[in-house]
Amino acid sequence: MARAQTIRGLERGLQVLQSLQSNPISSLHDIHLATDISKPSLLRILHTLEEFGWVSRRLADGHYRISTFASAGRKRDRYDRVAEAAAPVLDRLCQKVSWPSDLFVPSGDHMERRKTSRGHSPFVTHPNYMNRIGQPVNWLMTGVGRAYLAFCPDREREEILQKLRKSEQPEDQQARQPAQVEKIFAETRARGYGTRAVGFVGGAYGNPKDDGLAGIAVPLLDRTRVHGSINILWIRTAMTVEECAARHLVDLRAAASEIVGSLRNTTKGRSAR
Repeated sequence: MARAQTIRGLERGLQVLQSLQSNPISSLHDIHLATDISKPSLLRILHTLEEFGWVSRRLADGHYRISTFASAGRKRDRYDRVAEAAAPVLDRLCQKVSWPSDLFVPSGDHMERRKTSRGHSPFVTHPNYMNRIGQPVNWLMTGVGRAYLAFCPDREREEILQKLRKSEQPEDQQARQPAQVEKIFAETRARGYGTRAVGFVGGAYGNPKDDGLAGIAVPLLDRTRVHGSINILWIRTAMTVEECAARHLVDLRAAASEIVGSLRNTTKGRSAR
């Protein structure tokens, strides 16, 4: 029986994915050496895979990797660029302060984890099932949610609060108390960072199991817009919120500024093409 012919373009795309599975962080030259596909062809293949959410490109060094969401065949959105910019910065921050960090971005009536450095921290801060990318968390009870809402444009904040007022989740009920939430946002702006609500024990959105952690968070503030929030998490018996802020807030803010700067530089680069 004659062997069925393969589709050459698809075959080469799969070669690229196999190469990235073997070498998860690869430059264009690395992939060229592994596949023997010409670099102009590789750029077209990688661009196609990137458009369909199978491959992402790191902003820091231009290297390629299989997307976190590839298994779901997920289409890319603007927050993928934020995650790509944040990944190396969060890893360096973790190396400096030892405690891990996350990047969270808006996702309707909750926030969603898009990057984490928990795997690089010497401290075990979470069961593995709570470390996943895509993990949802609450807006009003978490430091990342409060940091985002306190600094985002008024119109965006009101749209989010309107969604939360319709929610049946117990953690969202505070949205129906406008004076109280505005006081929280004012205190967050005055401090310059968000903290968890008193009595909130962490865990996933709608499933607040005690994770034993505390956290501080700052927004990725880019002039009048916010791209997301990043945090530092620690075992809450290790130090108080005030002690963590005194030790690490400068580093956390510097990381946020670096991520925003990387996003601006990438936007300028695309505009100049």
